[in-house]
Amino acid sequence: MPVKTAPRDTSVLELPSGLVELEEVTVEGLGAQRRREEVSIISFISEDFIRRNRSGSLMKSLERIPGISSIGVGSGASKPQIRGLGFNRVMVVEHGLKHEGQQWGADHGLEVDQYGIGEVILIKGPASVRYGSDAIGGVLDIQASNYPERNTAGGELSMGTQSNMNWAGGSGHIYYTSDHWWLEARLTAATYGDFRVPADTVHVYNYPVALDQNRVRNTAGTEQNWAFNWGYKTSRLRNVLSLSRVSTRAGFFANAHGLEPRAVNTELHDQSSTDILLPMQEVSHLKVADQLRFTFDKALLELDMGWQINDRSEWGQYVNHGFMPANYPSDRSDPADLERAFDKSTGILNARSDWFLNRHQLQVGLGAEYQRNKIGGWGFLIPAHEKRAIGLYALDKWRWTEQWLIEVAARFDYHKINIEAYQDWFPSSTSASPTPGDYLYRANELERQFSSIVGSIGLTYTPGTWTYKGSFGTAYRVPLAQELGANGVNYHYYRFERGNANLDPERSFQLDLEANYQTEKLTFDFSPYLNYFTNYIYLNPSAAYDYLYGAGNQVFNYQQAQVIRYGAEFHVDFRLLPQLHLDLGGEVLYSQQVSGSKKGYSLPFSPPASMIAGIEKSFRSTAWLTAPFIGIDYRLTARQNRIVPPEKTSPAYQLLSIKGGGDLIFWGQQMTLNFQVQNVLNTGYMNHTSFYRLIDLPEQGRNLVFSLLIPFQL
Repeated sequence: MPVKTAPRDTSVLELPSGLVELEEVTVEGLGAQRRREEVSIISFISEDFIRRNRSGSLMKSLERIPGISSIGVGSGASKPQIRGLGFNRVMVVEHGLKHEGQQWGADHGLEVDQYGIGEVILIKGPASVRYGSDAIGGVLDIQASNYPERNTAGGELSMGTQSNMNWAGGSGHIYYTSDHWWLEARLTAATYGDFRVPADTVHVYNYPVALDQNRVRNTAGTEQNWAFNWGYKTSRLRNVLSLSRVSTRAGFFANAHGLEPRAVNTELHDQSSTDILLPMQEVSHLKVADQLRFTFDKALLELDMGWQINDRSEWGQYVNHGFMPANYPSDRSDPADLERAFDKSTGILNARSDWFLNRHQLQVGLGAEYQRNKIGGWGFLIPAHEKRAIGLYALDKWRWTEQWLIEVAARFDYHKINIEAYQDWFPSSTSASPTPGDYLYRANELERQFSSIVGSIGLTYTPGTWTYKGSFGTAYRVPLAQELGANGVNYHYYRFERGNANLDPERSFQLDLEANYQTEKLTFDFSPYLNYFTNYIYLNPSAAYDYLYGAGNQVFNYQQAQVIRYGAEFHVDFRLLPQLHLDLGGEVLYSQQVSGSKKGYSLPFSPPASMIAGIEKSFRSTAWLTAPFIGIDYRLTARQNRIVPPEKTSPAYQLLSIKGGGDLIFWGQQMTLNFQVQNVLNTGYMNHTSFYRLIDLPEQGRNLVFSLLIPFQL
């Protein structure tokens, strides 16, 4: 029998209740009522949608949504992009807290267990007023699954496999509830091998690299996660304590890492497609969070607090360049094959209070954050640092009439960052008796303080089946430690990156519009936007080359420029027949730097225009099969000509995918089966937002995905 669950408590995280869930597996699955209560461009991605489109990572599973793309990092990792902005410009929220990993790096994935996700609330566009600095591009707010019904016990088993990289994994979930208490635990494990591409040779910066059996050598990995939740609930009080750990171990493409891409033992790497050799990475993310919610007669109080520890180690063979010693010293505390280590500890406290006064909903909030970042390894890129931040905001959501909703909001933030000095462990001298001055400082001690005031105003007009929205606001983002103090070789990009201690916080102005039409048979969305950055931070290639620490890598400097961006998304979902519906979605984005040395160029990782069309047919249930369906998706992606060097243009491509599933009944036990055939025609194509695009590495070839969900009760 299926697991019984109680209705979701949708008022958590400033999100008022009154949601109506539809049966359709669409981004707007929570209904038109929610749109009437928000002025931001907001979407809801259901747990069923994620399960039907599950790929190797959460962001790969969400790429079907217009305006969403991912920066792929291989088989099992990717990071989010919203309307062409990613890294620290998109905030990921889990358990009410900003997720803090090493999101600044293009090769650093998102440490989230996709099996433990209930739904995702997606906010497109700046959300700095409510969420703070890193929400300048948007927010992915990850919600937990429905909490179990009282006085029940049970769980579920999820299993899956993917053919392309021999991915196999699963997750077990178990829970127990009483009248007011509940306990639940989850354990997830996965393993995968080198992924395959529709090519036998790739060119790593003009050097041809042959692939054995089309496999991208040394991209195998493993994942092991666990989570534990303890909750207490009464009619007015709800408290949830969460403890979780996400742990991954994965290889880097051996021919596209380090300073000597030709010096790769291909015979050793090609002996097995499942071993993980150097170069590789190990990541562990430990998170403890507590969410407290108390309801008064006309007020709501929420308190979220937690601590996160993100440990990331990058391992690779020691290679000397410049004045580095030929052999790694035996008296060094770091191992000889530890290139870099990043250890980040983050404490966050968020407090919010809502007051419901006649036609007004007043909200005030406070956020505080402390970060401690340590570094290790024989290589240097970014300095160790500490960061402190505090922010205050207030908003008024005014129901002027039944059709008009107006929201006004403002926020003040203060940030302080302290960068520690870093001195080379080797002398930049050939002298037999080096002096202290020969040990160069790669980073100097630095203290920067930033403050910012941002605000927004928006409205929603709902005349019947139409909903119209418009909002205008400012947003900001403080510079990161690597933008202020980087001074080393990035082995993933074969370039030397140099920070700028004088950078100012990014500031953005954005106008958002949306028109939505919804009836029983038809849903239509159109969302245009205009975005202007007064001082966008970016890496600019220079005419200089580094020979002191690398092998003549080009030097890239962090600079700022004015940038204009505009675009739109649309989505149409039409029920042609009771058991047949069509949907069509697409996006287009234009970005241009209007000042600085790259004036006239676009921005890095700008996604090209794309469109996806789908048709889904459901069938009548039988004695052993309930709610069966099958669907076909066709994706058309345009050529991306607008680039910023050293990016390359990306050709247009077309993809065809098939999916299906249903609920199976065996001996009275219900099981949910889903399958996908991704890239049915094994098309070779370049994803412009992929981490590996610079080396002309195509995306994965044909991939068969199967998943099975077995709920049970005890």
